[in-house]
Formats: sequence, C-alpha cells, structure tokens
Amino acid sequence: MKKAIVVGSGAGGATAAKELQGHYEVTVMEAGKEFRPFSLNLRMLEKFKKTGLLFDEKLIQLWFPTMRIRETEDRMILVHGSAIGGTTTICTGNAIRKDGDLRKIGIDLDEEFEEIYQEIPVTSNHRHLWRATTNKLFEICREMDLDPQPTPKMGNYDRCRSCGRCVLGCPAGAKWDSRRFLSIALDNGSRLIKGCRVEKVVVEGNEAKGVYAKFRGRKHFFPADLVILSAGGFGTPVILQNSGFECEPRLSLDPVLCVAAEWEGSCQSREISMPFVAKKEHFILSPYFDYLSYYFNKQWKYPAKNIISMMIKLADDNTGNLVGKKVEKSLTEQDRFRMGKAIALCKDILQHLGIKKENIFLGTLNAGHPAGMLPLGKQEAKSLHHPRLPQNLYVADATILPHSLGSPPILTIIALAKRVSKVCID
Repeated sequence: MKKAIVVGSGAGGATAAKELQGHYEVTVMEAGKEFRPFSLNLRMLEKFKKTGLLFDEKLIQLWFPTMRIRETEDRMILVHGSAIGGTTTICTGNAIRKDGDLRKIGIDLDEEFEEIYQEIPVTSNHRHLWRATTNKLFEICREMDLDPQPTPKMGNYDRCRSCGRCVLGCPAGAKWDSRRFLSIALDNGSRLIKGCRVEKVVVEGNEAKGVYAKFRGRKHFFPADLVILSAGGFGTPVILQNSGFECEPRLSLDPVLCVAAEWEGSCQSREISMPFVAKKEHFILSPYFDYLSYYFNKQWKYPAKNIISMMIKLADDNTGNLVGKKVEKSLTEQDRFRMGKAIALCKDILQHLGIKKENIFLGTLNAGHPAGMLPLGKQEAKSLHHPRLPQNLYVADATILPHSLGSPPILTIIALAKRVSKVCID
C-alpha cells in the first residue's frame, strides 16, 4: 500500500488522516504533544493578577503550553494551539459554515458538509445554558434588528458544566475537537508521531518524495508517496517556503477585539463561549469572555464574574506575510474603519443594557485564524491543488482559503480536507 504523510493533527490533518486511511498507509506527524486542558484554579490566578506580575501574554504558555502566543510589531497578539488536536482543542467549538467565497470560485462542498453533519453532532439547542444577562443581550440584538442566532456547536452539550473553559480545553468533554477524527484514523491503522516537527518537503522533479522532520533532537527523513500539509495557517506556509515554494503575501488573521464593561453578576466567565452570533457584512458579534484581556489588560480590573463583553471578529484584508516565523501584519485603513463601526455597535448594545458609555473599555487586539497564503482560484476548483506544488503534495488547511472568513473556520476546513482527500483517493 502506498504511504501518505499528513502533517498536523488539527481540523484539516485529522480529517485527512481519517479519510485517507485504508487507501493509504497514513502517518500523522504532529509537532506538539498530548493535549492537557488548563488545570490551574482560575480564582487563584485572579488573586495572582492583582500583584501586577501578569504583564506579558506569553506568560500563559508557562501554565498552558498548548496555547502558543506570538505578536506582530504593532502588538496584535496571535494565538494558536500546539498539541495533538491543534487549535481545535482551544477553540469555542463553533460549527459555522463559511464557504461562500469558495463557492464563488466554483468549489461546491455541499456533499462534504452533509457528511460532517452525519459524523459530528452539531446543535444550537443550548439556550438553557445561557445566563440572564446573555438572554438580555440576545433580546437587545434582536430589537436592534441584528438578527442574532444561537451559535451551532460541535459536540454533546448535555454534558456542559457551564464552567466557561471552552477555550482552555473542555474538562467535561462536551466540545468536539479533532482528536475524535484522529482516534478513528488510529483505530483503523494510522500511525501518529508526536513531538515531530516537519521542516521541509523533499522534492525531486515534480514529485514529493517525503519530508525532513526534527524528532527527538535529530533530523530524520520520512519517505512518502503522498504528502498533505495541514500544519495550520502559520505552520504550512513556513514548510512550503523552506521547501522552495513561494507563498502569497495575503495573510489574513480574523482579528478579535472585545468591548467590555463592569456588570455585576453577569458571570459571563462561567458560561458557554460565543452562545449566539450576530452577523454583519465584514464582522460578527458575540458575547465572549476574553481570558487574554482579563489577565493581561490593565483595563480589565474588575472581578471576572462582573465583566460583560461583546466580541468583534473581523474579516480583515488579505495583506499580511510570514517571513520565516516573523508575522508581518497590520490592520489596513479599511480594517480600522470596519473595526470602528463594530466597536460603535457593541457600545450601543451595552448602552441599551444600561451601561454608561464612559464606563465601557476595550480588550486586547488578538487573532487566531491565520489563512490565505496559498489561495485557491477558479482554475483549481476541481483539483484543489495549487499549480506551484508537485503533483503529490497538497494543502488541507486554511492556507488555501481565498479570503478571510471573519468567522470560526473549523467546519469549513474539515469540509475542504474531506474534498482534498477525495481528490487524492481518486
């Protein structure tokens, strides 16, 4: 049987491994190690916060190694996961379908989405878990004609404990993450090598021969007949560049900014993350307790249980770049204009709740959905294979998205990885 190497075990990688196993002898290479949910007592950390020693977001990596932090030159904080399951383990579990731009270039993923709904439990029936303040925000958004909708979630939310730790690794196992797909692949014969960082693809002529990876302190060559890169929007472009393939300076990040205020007893920090979403043309809004802002932004000085926050997730311009591991990305003038509109709208929502404008404060600008550095075009609608790459080298993650989604990308990445896998099997 031919050998396939899948780089990464997040949404794209775990999906590709599950789909390919049996047609190929699959080896999954994951740079991270076993995922462990954040286990420290948040109340103890809240006391530690008062010492003023929490001054750098990178410090969170000392307590939670899965959550990797870097920043751009203008201090946008970038978050991604590094562990088995990738960033799916520290996401909010949203199942939002965002394939409009793919459909515009001729990629129809209806079949793949239907398969996903058969394989992953998706529910919007979680309003019984919302607290009173969230219900009030929902009604305010409805009255403002923002058409809020309960966010579809992946997993079994009958198990939800309302602990507020969705992005810290769901301790109840309510939230679905890609380790479920990876487990299926492994049960069917796939091999997983963890702590194995792929550095480059070895190419001869128009054919990938395998990969070089750093494993246990040494560089090893792993041969393969097929290579699927699913190392994420930060990881895959670096591997491609190391392999001699030029990417596009079209990095998007889906920047996030929270607009917050003190609201006694809101307890948003003990609630399901992003319970509902209001969609606008270039951004979405959702209630969200931002741990990075809470622990590292001095304006977030109130007890966690008394902070209410509306999150903005922006569909930013595709104008960034990765140079090695350095991220070159700033908000464009248009991004800032759209963000300003979103901030004003969030302030209006909070004022409708009864909060004075002067008591509203902002969070820390951050981002966690890197994408778009090797985008597909109309000519690749059937092959899902970029013409710059060898015939047996594919990408199955957000790197091939043509535009910023401005929305949680996991469901769309899974659908893309399914289609890429079908192309490889055919």
